[in-house]
Amino acid sequence: MTTIYEVEHLHRPDGWLSPGYVEVGDDGIILSISADRPEGEVERLAGYGVPGLSNLHSHTFQRALAGRTEFVTGARAEDNLWTWRKEMYRMVDRLTPEDYEAIAALVYLEMLHFGMTAVCEFHYVHHQPGGRPYANPAEMSDRLIAAASATGLGLTLLPVLYAHGGIGKPVEETQKRFVHSVDDYLSLIETLRSRRGAHRNLEVGLALHSLRAVTPDEAKAALAGMRAIDPQARLHIHVSETTHEVREVEAGLGARPVQWLLDNVGLGPQWCLVHATHLDAAEIAGAAASGAVAGICPLTEATMGDGFFPLVEWHEAGGAWGIGTDSHYSTSTAEELRILECGKRLELRRRNVIARPREDGGEVHTGRLLFDTALAGGEQCSAQGGGALLAGRRADLVMLDADSPVLLGHGPRTALDAWILGGTRNPVRDVMVAGQWVIREGRHAGEEKIMADYRRVMAKL
Repeated sequence: MTTIYEVEHLHRPDGWLSPGYVEVGDDGIILSISADRPEGEVERLAGYGVPGLSNLHSHTFQRALAGRTEFVTGARAEDNLWTWRKEMYRMVDRLTPEDYEAIAALVYLEMLHFGMTAVCEFHYVHHQPGGRPYANPAEMSDRLIAAASATGLGLTLLPVLYAHGGIGKPVEETQKRFVHSVDDYLSLIETLRSRRGAHRNLEVGLALHSLRAVTPDEAKAALAGMRAIDPQARLHIHVSETTHEVREVEAGLGARPVQWLLDNVGLGPQWCLVHATHLDAAEIAGAAASGAVAGICPLTEATMGDGFFPLVEWHEAGGAWGIGTDSHYSTSTAEELRILECGKRLELRRRNVIARPREDGGEVHTGRLLFDTALAGGEQCSAQGGGALLAGRRADLVMLDADSPVLLGHGPRTALDAWILGGTRNPVRDVMVAGQWVIREGRHAGEEKIMADYRRVMAKL
């Protein structure tokens, strides 16, 4: 059984088909893409059909903090990532598994509404308060899987290895919820990989919290164990988010964070360097050439006051990059890409900072370039099987409403510029994940329950 869709304007890696025909198998895989109408019954979809984006970095539970830490006091006159972290830890102490699932479901619903069809969940709240494992050691991970299943979002689950409170420092009391030995951590990964048979849109990779939170020996042992389990697994790490972190790693390990990774574990296309905000020229050249993806989280980095990612230098070095929403001050594809581009415009005082004319002098559109680059980087980090509307890929299709005020008066030439850079209304109307419609006409079937559950959690946190 197959379904054929006629899409008014269909995104392709090399342009648009107007119309384009997408044939989807009952296994959720694209069978064919064509400009010619296939035989059989056709469902017509008006507007712009684009691939679903993979969000490459998420801490779902931190969504409950958005808007709750935007103040100063006499005791907290200077506010930064480290003062914010104290507020986050206070919330972690109160989180139950039920809370965790409810918050995740709301965040995953929001991602779908903004055209994201998969997420890389960097998950480190594993245990009960005080550090005692739950009867089911995978309890908190299973709550994330349940939230993704309830919403229909693809999930690349990245359980986090976290062992220390800093280089040479013990963990704090709250951080005990995060801690595993390397052996227990690898056992958790094996358990979670066994869940994939029941959840077809679930992938499992490895995450090292940071070079501050694991020793070199622990990092190398975990990576060796993961390679034995799955040589193709995706590998994520927080790195060079703040200048404080760079100084600590230099002092403790003798090299800047990304340089240490290049010299000691090797980087490659399986790696996602989350944040990577503070890089020197040698790190940019080496990491970009390795094929690793820079995992930029523009609104979270801005909200935390972390600094600007060196977007122009990284892009010109041929580096792959994608976007995450991290602490979920926004889950909007357009807002994240807009602040990434426009923040650099403010810094450099010029427009269209990464777009360059083609060799023939033809137009290169910034919105299209931002979207397509983030699309490829997100898929590289999530390994979900989507990332493009091509035969053999997972059928993740997002329909943008051409009648949305953001897109009125535009055609395929400028539609992505208008969405990413030109307005505040969300034009996402319909969202398909693996061949299944999870958002239709802007609504999700489970929306009311998800909102009610989240409201209850927020009332008690």
